[in-house]
Amino acid sequence: MRHSFACFVLACAGVAGAPFSLATPLVLEVVPEAGRSVLHEARDRLRELRRSGALPEGAVVRLAPGNYTMEESLVLTAEDSGAPERPIRWVAAAPRAATLSGGRMVADLAPVQDEALLSRLVQEARARVLLADLRAQGIPTSTPVAQRGNPGLEVFYRGRRMPMSAYPNEGWLRIADVPQDGPERLHEGLEREKRYDGVPAGRHYGRITYPDDRPAGWSVDNDVLLHGYWTWDWNDSFQTVAAIDPASREITLAPPHHHYGYTRGQRFRFLGVVEEIDAPGEWSLDRASGRLLFLPPGPCHPGDVVVSVLAEPLIRLDGASHIEIEGLVFEHSRGSGIVVSGGASCRVLGSVFRNLGGEAITIDGGHAHELVSCDLHDLASGAVRVVGGDRATLESSGHRVFNNHIHHFSRWLRTGQYGIMIDGVGHHIAHNLVHDAPFEAMYLRGNDHLIEFNEVHRVCLETGDAGALHTGRDYTWRGNVIRWNYWHDLQGAGLHGVTAVYLDDFSSGFTVHGNVFHRAGRAVQIGGGRDNVVTNNLFVACEPAIHLDARGLGWASYYFDGTYPWLFERFAERGGDSPPYSDRYPPLRKLLADDPAVPKGNVIARNISWGGRWCDLYDFHAYDFHGVGTMRDNWIADRDFVRRRAVRESGWDPYYLDIAAREGYRTWRSGEAETRAEFAGNHIVDTPPGAFDPATARFSPAQDAPLAALGFEPLPTDRMGLRLDAWRTSIPPRVVTEE
Repeated sequence: MRHSFACFVLACAGVAGAPFSLATPLVLEVVPEAGRSVLHEARDRLRELRRSGALPEGAVVRLAPGNYTMEESLVLTAEDSGAPERPIRWVAAAPRAATLSGGRMVADLAPVQDEALLSRLVQEARARVLLADLRAQGIPTSTPVAQRGNPGLEVFYRGRRMPMSAYPNEGWLRIADVPQDGPERLHEGLEREKRYDGVPAGRHYGRITYPDDRPAGWSVDNDVLLHGYWTWDWNDSFQTVAAIDPASREITLAPPHHHYGYTRGQRFRFLGVVEEIDAPGEWSLDRASGRLLFLPPGPCHPGDVVVSVLAEPLIRLDGASHIEIEGLVFEHSRGSGIVVSGGASCRVLGSVFRNLGGEAITIDGGHAHELVSCDLHDLASGAVRVVGGDRATLESSGHRVFNNHIHHFSRWLRTGQYGIMIDGVGHHIAHNLVHDAPFEAMYLRGNDHLIEFNEVHRVCLETGDAGALHTGRDYTWRGNVIRWNYWHDLQGAGLHGVTAVYLDDFSSGFTVHGNVFHRAGRAVQIGGGRDNVVTNNLFVACEPAIHLDARGLGWASYYFDGTYPWLFERFAERGGDSPPYSDRYPPLRKLLADDPAVPKGNVIARNISWGGRWCDLYDFHAYDFHGVGTMRDNWIADRDFVRRRAVRESGWDPYYLDIAAREGYRTWRSGEAETRAEFAGNHIVDTPPGAFDPATARFSPAQDAPLAALGFEPLPTDRMGLRLDAWRTSIPPRVVTEE
């Protein structure tokens, strides 16, 4: 039975007059039509059918191939819900052929005619730069760029994000100086870190200087934006320019200023300058007038150029349950792809999220939501944020992020945007492939998360003091298990480099088991925490495999002396020494009375390492390392065994200034008698116990018996990474660095 309803068709597989049944669900077929909100009409039609009693607890909205332009979010609420085993499904008729777009095609692109404007363009680009009046086309442009937020309007050419004009086009400039005079000191800086001339890092008076004369050729009519890592290589922002003085090469910055101030030698670049439109694809926008200048990388035909417009999510699920979204493409929005709030058992399957300004998908609360076998890439911000569970009761969320390919995200704001942001209790993150990003693949907050069978490589490409997986600063974030993942090809460009599994600032009660780390930088870092268990991992060519420190007894003692009581405030908030926390995590019962600044109870056992350096032990002379933790039964064939301060000294271990510094440090070799005596509980040898193939992550032992005697269990490497299923019919070849 079929009935036509404007741009969609209602279909039932029964005969005329037959009732709907679970075996023959209602199907609503939707066809895109310019100027019509056909998805909203389809939703409203389903609501009408439900109110009339004609809708069973299950239906399919099938989207025909084409582009569905979204001028507002499609909001699905509790009244749009399905039921267990009878979901409401929004499905592409052909996989990934139906696109929800928050963008608008740019019309009337034409060569620049204004002589004054032409004179500002570089000679080689004048005949090729096109101009469009976006405001005349009803496209909003006046929203300023946020200091740390979404980029706002973006330009796309034939499905590819185009870069805002930049100087330099590639790489960065360095802050030449931060003048230390002016009417008002706007940031005191960090007293313990003085990199230049005794000035605390970040101290400023609202001005910086630049290293060359390029800005002298720019018009004062530009809306100049600066993007930089202003003091730390793990935090960037966009700053508005108030004035540029070419004579002194000085920039006066407009407030709000960067949170951590400005420091000499840090990276930055100029954006949005008309005179710098000199590379294919670059563009500049006069936000006040709505004038867009664009240097296309190829011929421009109608529909080739799209700008993002919609600032809302393309789809919002507000308290909805048992809804499935399958096989759709989400793109060209200033906001997010999908935001799920509350509800239960909603699934996003086999879909594509690309060219979005906000996070691709956010799951905020609810229970048992799933993101499965989706591709998320070329994103201005983060890819996935999953929040849920109850930290007061430690009830699990049941959320699942499974078998997704996440790459080339954080293309605009370079830090604080993650492949997967994990927050709450009891999320399952498995079989995801995450790679190619300037900052971190995952950030973890909360309890009892299971991170397994993922593959992560080439992240933290542009940052420093960062982790492929990062967590920290809360003693109550416990019960998290990181097992059977493949971490490889990690090199950080900034200060302090990259760590694969970064248990930062007193992270405690984590299990890191059965992972493979290959060229994974500082593979596992335990930053002052306790009760962490690192077992049965394979480390190949890591520098080092293990980092342990007691920062609470050194440079981070301010957490414990009353200066910065963050850890204890968080502990009190959760009642860490009372049920349910004290029942589920017994070490919390005595933590406050048990020298919390001392990293007690860490276990490093039954691991295999070769081809790099086994461990770095910082703050070693500040406590009894061998008395408060366990490091034994590890098979170590690294030439370099341990790096630490050569002798006991007064003052803090200064690794916090530069973790790669050599002055005052000594590396003990594995072959030294002193090393073998001190770490006698380990199997320290000269040759690796087998062979490792980076392309398969497979470890082939030379002999099984010695490793079995050590207690080392075989690694399930064939299960690490993406899996084939109904939505993922092929898997990209694994990318590894050549020897």
